[in-house]
Amino acid sequence: MIDWKLAGTVARGVANLQPAGNPEPFEQLAEPAAEAERLVSAYTGLVAAQPVPVAEAVERQGWIDANLVSLKTVLEPTTDRIGGKLGPFGVLAGGVMAVEAGAISGFLAGRVLGQYEFPVLEPDQPARLLFVAPNLAHAAESLDAPADQLLRWVALHEMTHALQFGGVPWLREYLQAQLRELLDAVRMNPASFFRVPDVTDLRKLVERVREDGLATVMIGEEKRETLDRVQAFMAVLEGYAEHVMDAVGADVLDDLPALRAALGRRRQDRSGLLKILDRLIGMDLKMRQYVQGKAFCDAVVAHAGIEGLNRVWISPEAMPTVAELDDALAWLARTERVEPAF
Repeated sequence: MIDWKLAGTVARGVANLQPAGNPEPFEQLAEPAAEAERLVSAYTGLVAAQPVPVAEAVERQGWIDANLVSLKTVLEPTTDRIGGKLGPFGVLAGGVMAVEAGAISGFLAGRVLGQYEFPVLEPDQPARLLFVAPNLAHAAESLDAPADQLLRWVALHEMTHALQFGGVPWLREYLQAQLRELLDAVRMNPASFFRVPDVTDLRKLVERVREDGLATVMIGEEKRETLDRVQAFMAVLEGYAEHVMDAVGADVLDDLPALRAALGRRRQDRSGLLKILDRLIGMDLKMRQYVQGKAFCDAVVAHAGIEGLNRVWISPEAMPTVAELDDALAWLARTERVEPAF
């Protein structure tokens, strides 16, 4: 149903509109990746069961290709399921979705610095460890950050994700199950494409998107519990990596506070239009995940050390709830009698 060739064309066009830098200083990744794996593993105790993916420097096109492959594995089962309900409007809807997927991918392709990438719905497929060299170069220039320092810091973050998914055996299967549950809840009514809502309905819809995000509106309130669970899970993944990149980086980087401040400014530096786009595609939620997840992880480590924080990897049941993300002591009390499994 989705025209993926069109999506790729749109993505490349959008990505090329965004500023980029000279990728050459960020193409030698073997040493920063090896250092990051050694330091992260020593601090966290996480050890991958299999060798972590080789770090790859990619252009924006390479990231777009990888991202669209992942999107295809996620979206096609859902679009195939609902496509029959759209009848003759399926082709039109597929074109619209292709433009949307391409535009979002192109926008992100101009901002992503690094990514531990794998097909979420195919947990047995190999992962990749990608660093988007032109974006790293542009970030170093715009943040006035030394190239080697920025690369080492980003490597700590992405290697933490590699060790999370490589060292905790249930993570990929759990994420797959949660995402499948959410996707199964997506319903599309073809009449909704052609019904003009009254002003009251439209106002309520805008308010719901503003308060809860587009995901909740698309999936429905009945699946809010699952969405909350996924969001808490993602907040822990991102917050853990943010905590580690600072805890480890403090010992090996020349000016970590300046890097952290610069990255914070980059994440918040959006024009009005980009802020709206962030909200629609969920990037503002990801920003909150960084902040809320890191605050949770920092608080847990302050009270119980990294050993206490590693309780999150015991099992899915040990993951904090959305409420516990703001109450680290409550989560510690609930999990204090359980020992990490690795």
